[in-house]
Amino acid sequence: MEFREPIERLIRDPREFTKDIAFPDPKRLRIYDTSLRDGEQMCGIAYTPETKYEICKRLSDIGVHIMDVGFPAVSEDERRSLQLIMQGKRKGEIREDLDVVVMCRSTAKDIDATLTALAEIDVAPREVTFFVFTSGSDLHMKYKIGKALLAREGKDASEWLDLPLSFYRQANIRMQCDAIRYARSKGVERVEFGGEDGSRGDVDYFIDLFREGLKAGATRPSWPDTVGCLTPEATRWYSHRIVDALPKDVTLLNHFHNDYGLATINCITSLECGFTAFTVTANGYGERAGNVPLHQVVTALRVLYGIEIPGFKYHKLQDLARFMERVSGYPIQAHEPIIGANVFSHESGIHTHAMLIDRRMYEAVPADLVGGEMRFIYGKHSGLSVVEAALRKNEAALRARGVTVDAGLIGRVLDEVKRVREERAKTGRVEEIVDQYYANMSKLGLTEDDVLRIAESIGTAAQA
Repeated sequence: MEFREPIERLIRDPREFTKDIAFPDPKRLRIYDTSLRDGEQMCGIAYTPETKYEICKRLSDIGVHIMDVGFPAVSEDERRSLQLIMQGKRKGEIREDLDVVVMCRSTAKDIDATLTALAEIDVAPREVTFFVFTSGSDLHMKYKIGKALLAREGKDASEWLDLPLSFYRQANIRMQCDAIRYARSKGVERVEFGGEDGSRGDVDYFIDLFREGLKAGATRPSWPDTVGCLTPEATRWYSHRIVDALPKDVTLLNHFHNDYGLATINCITSLECGFTAFTVTANGYGERAGNVPLHQVVTALRVLYGIEIPGFKYHKLQDLARFMERVSGYPIQAHEPIIGANVFSHESGIHTHAMLIDRRMYEAVPADLVGGEMRFIYGKHSGLSVVEAALRKNEAALRARGVTVDAGLIGRVLDEVKRVREERAKTGRVEEIVDQYYANMSKLGLTEDDVLRIAESIGTAAQA
């Protein structure tokens, strides 16, 4: 339908309220995908090297800038995944400018193991970015890695609980910086670094950690909300202080988890404050409640804030979602924003009548922008308009079968649609479908009973 008035006079554009926000230049923004590491850490997910390669190809094609491939030193499969990805870059199947990140702890031993793993698959240290990480909160520094810091500083383990937090803070900075310098001395040109559990750490300490790491030769500080506990207000408080304290040409990376469902808005808030790289996963997969969903943050930035990521292929988001479901074994909820199977579907008579006039009546996310397609579902909430539209659309085919579409037929069809749907609701099939879903999900990983059966089998065989 053609409106007599401009659409801007009929509905208020949400960008009216965000147009004055000063984001970094979109050309500086970097999408950092960690589907192959954090995404695979979602319980029950396990990708083969070949699957990881296909995931990387699709994410490279859609427009991510940085790809975290995890720990190549831990297994042959991880090395094979990295090998396939680097070969894909050389063959042109993966973008040459994709920044590939490998991870290791802040120790010379871990760095050496990673360098050895790279050498085994013919990858030079300069071809990848090393993410050399440590801990960031006092809780983690003293009680998780405290004994390792004690040993490194030549302290006796008996001093663990008595030494003040200040000791662990300074020892941690020394360990981080030594690791950065060591990696650079081995030919690593790009070093990302940061401390786990940053959102529960002291901001001034993190600023010191970042400043010293940059002096030691690192190139990209990473600030994580490891347990997903930040609010947008807290994110703004931390982010402004970190951004203001560091050189303006430094690429600052955020890393949010979604434990309270706030990962997307926290990510956007930190970008508003001046962060220029942001961590995501395809479909939001990740440990516990997952990470920042790629589809949510890039679409919200574009539609609600007017920030378009140059070169990003928004129209491939739906296809990417279906692919990730198939390879992970985890379907996302049907009403997941932007990519859910039903987010562009309508059943209610009030809604379908309006959507037949113009999609913008109820479509906040443009379906064609993200590769979606509006469709109607017929059921107990349907109205005459949507049934008539379906019959009129297929009127020629019905006429060829001797069926005349008129008001009487439309009314009878609507009544039968409602009756059939209500009959289906009485079958109990819905409960069965849900039970099957959870039963199948439990089979993606091994249970404690599986572990005990394996132990029994091995132990029995050893005694034979």
